[in-house]
Amino acid sequence: MTSTDRNTRPDRSAGTAPGPEPGGAPPARRAADRLLRFARHPYWDRASPAYRVRRWPDLTALCLATAFFWSSLSPSLVPRPWYLQGIVGGITAAIGYALGSTLAWLFRALVRRRPGEPVRTRCWQAYWLLAPLATLWLVSESARTQRRLRVLQDLPPSLTWHTPMIALIALALLALALLLARLVRLGAVTLIRLLGRLLPRPVAYVTGALLTALAVLVGVRDIVYDRGIVDVADRIAAATNGGTKAGIERPVSRYVSGGPGSLLGWDSLGYEGRNFTGSTPTRAALTAWSGRPARDPVRVYVPSTPPVAFADASPFAAQAALAVRELDRTGAFDRSVLAVAGTTGTGWVDPNVAEALEYMHRGDTAIVAVQYSYLPSWVSFLVDKEKAGQATRALLDAVRTRLDTLPEDRRPRLVVTGESLGAYAVEASFGSAARLLAETDGALLLGPPDFSPVSRELRRDRDPGSPVWRPQYDGGRHVRFGQFPATDLARPATRWEHPRVVYLQNASDPVVWWSPGLLLDRPAWLSRPLGPDITPEIRWFPFVTFWQTSVDMAVSYGVDAPHGHRYGAGAVDGWAAVAPPEGWTDADTTRLRAYIGHRRAAY
Repeated sequence: MTSTDRNTRPDRSAGTAPGPEPGGAPPARRAADRLLRFARHPYWDRASPAYRVRRWPDLTALCLATAFFWSSLSPSLVPRPWYLQGIVGGITAAIGYALGSTLAWLFRALVRRRPGEPVRTRCWQAYWLLAPLATLWLVSESARTQRRLRVLQDLPPSLTWHTPMIALIALALLALALLLARLVRLGAVTLIRLLGRLLPRPVAYVTGALLTALAVLVGVRDIVYDRGIVDVADRIAAATNGGTKAGIERPVSRYVSGGPGSLLGWDSLGYEGRNFTGSTPTRAALTAWSGRPARDPVRVYVPSTPPVAFADASPFAAQAALAVRELDRTGAFDRSVLAVAGTTGTGWVDPNVAEALEYMHRGDTAIVAVQYSYLPSWVSFLVDKEKAGQATRALLDAVRTRLDTLPEDRRPRLVVTGESLGAYAVEASFGSAARLLAETDGALLLGPPDFSPVSRELRRDRDPGSPVWRPQYDGGRHVRFGQFPATDLARPATRWEHPRVVYLQNASDPVVWWSPGLLLDRPAWLSRPLGPDITPEIRWFPFVTFWQTSVDMAVSYGVDAPHGHRYGAGAVDGWAAVAPPEGWTDADTTRLRAYIGHRRAAY
């Protein structure tokens, strides 16, 4: 009989095989009898060691899986809905089961003695008695901590927390992971057995294990990841890139890409390019807000596949050359401020950042951006993160070269900006804080990811005593961080010199803190004192915190600024510090912040 046959035969092992039922016993009585038999012997042994798929869970592994599930119920950076809590719980429970199973295997390999049936029975009885009660209590406690976190982040305290559904989702994911692992193990054993007919047993074992690992690796990477997740994301993003946001129309201003006389056709700009140029504020709107004459702002955007090619030029150099030609066409180098904006994976530029600068300078501005991808940022991070820095660096080099041809007294102030992966694109273009300060007239960066080189340097070399979520660098002489910029950027009270770099960084932003290091290392952002919107009940657990933070990124827009990955109208305070126009006052900042915040909230 083969192992596959044995895995498909009904199990008749002790403890679960149903005995003869009294013919006239009511269903309730029969159910009570089964429950009583299970309570006396709450597990079953495999009828044969060859059973690979259909066998009872290991108690050590199940205990560790349960403990990991409990740890996943602790709060993290932002409130999460119940269904995502179930997913986090299931993933971490599967990790716990894998670790527990490995430990149990090592114990059995090193210790010959096995606990007797009475001991095993008592242990299983204790588990079935205590685990469900503890789980119900901890899930209820997690709802309480989630409500407290919502209050800290200015959300209504009400929260729907489906305790049974959380447990069921987690249990289903754990069961699926366990089934897949056992199927892989069954396949490996079958392969080794077949190889054993042709090869010596040690060689068959090693060869079978290597072939199984290779098959799993190729299946996960090439089929599930490349041809599955990434391919589907690419198809969706490509379809989206061909559309246009509702309410966005082709601009009539000659000072923006896609408008009259532009070197780039409206249809070629892509989804985010059309949104960026099609939402440019008009001179009339800027004049109405300021009460003083304004200009039509310049916005230049070059898509990832520009319609104009340059001989002997790399794709990024071709984009940069076309961007400079478009800047020349629009007269951008005659403006008072020229901003180079890093874009996210999709090519997005934060409208709050762009409009804050334009309203502040009454349109005497030019903003230029290039698109290096149309994929969502999380896919861009996985497959072409390097393109972000390469494209932005090529643009900056081309712009600097053009500026160097102008007399110094006629050059606009060169500033850089970016949010999220766009902030990384800017930072990767310079590589260090010293170079960023030396080559620009200022920078406004929002929510930079943990892997961004400059912000990582600044947090690493921060002044002693300053927390990582609000680092102070070199006494705040050139660089300052803020979550509540109206007050944070005023600290320390020492002289703030130009050029200035402003970071808007929320303590609860998972995009800023996510890193693979969370798997095994306790992060500095969990050290006391905690950030102003972080609950004191937050804890770090190996593996668990990594998955919690990963899920947090998916819901980081579900809160209001300045929490999560939301920065709202904070760009107004940032630009007021980095590149204010002559005569700009704190009252102007307050008025513009309120205007931008109200205007964006209405969209």
